[in-house]
Amino acid sequence: MGLFDDINKNTTVSNTNTTAPTAGGNQGESIFEQASSTVDSNKLIRSTYMLLSATLFFSAFTAGIAMVTEMPPLGFIITLVGYFGLLFLTSYLQNSVWGIASVFALTGFMGLTLGPIISLYLARYVNGAELVMMAFGSTAVIFLGLSGYALASRKDFSFLGGFLFAGILVAFLAGIGAIVFNLPGLSLAVSAMFVLLMSGLILYQTSDMVHGRETNYIMATVTLYVTIYNLFISLLHLFGVFMGED
Repeated sequence: MGLFDDINKNTTVSNTNTTAPTAGGNQGESIFEQASSTVDSNKLIRSTYMLLSATLFFSAFTAGIAMVTEMPPLGFIITLVGYFGLLFLTSYLQNSVWGIASVFALTGFMGLTLGPIISLYLARYVNGAELVMMAFGSTAVIFLGLSGYALASRKDFSFLGGFLFAGILVAFLAGIGAIVFNLPGLSLAVSAMFVLLMSGLILYQTSDMVHGRETNYIMATVTLYVTIYNLFISLLHLFGVFMGED
């Protein structure tokens, strides 16, 4: 919003009248820009959720293939390399049509990593199917509830950015430590941390789309997909520990 200089007391009436339409014009332009920004953000949100829905279906499809073929777990290192490699590729191609193909490659790969995990829970626990459905339902409720709240309230959650970045970094490193040193208690704490952090990330990313800070629907889709994936895995782990029946 532009700032206007103070009008000199000696300015004539004719000069003052000349500036009045200009001020009104600037105000009209500001309203037009706000309306245009709202249209752009709404278009971005629609495109993001359409692509997100498609990638979730594709991820579920690849997870189903992994389960039917009884594919073994890919392993921690392969999963990390595949995820970060495809993530960097998607980021590089985000402004190209190939970015959409890269998103499907990323989410399809993550679906392949998810299939063996679900199969493990179905085989390990008597109520494995119930645990999976509970994790799926809880993930859907959390995501839809938080994203719906951010969209409806239009509140600015940008203040969460620093906290989320630090929290995710700490949780990620703690998760690696839990795997390397086989610490079930730490692994459980990491899952609880990720539930809270991913919930905050949903609010943060949705707010960015609403307020125009996020302008690329491909990267917005990737962020929201990752929150859903991590939410599901973390909730499944927590439900398995506290409600699983061997």
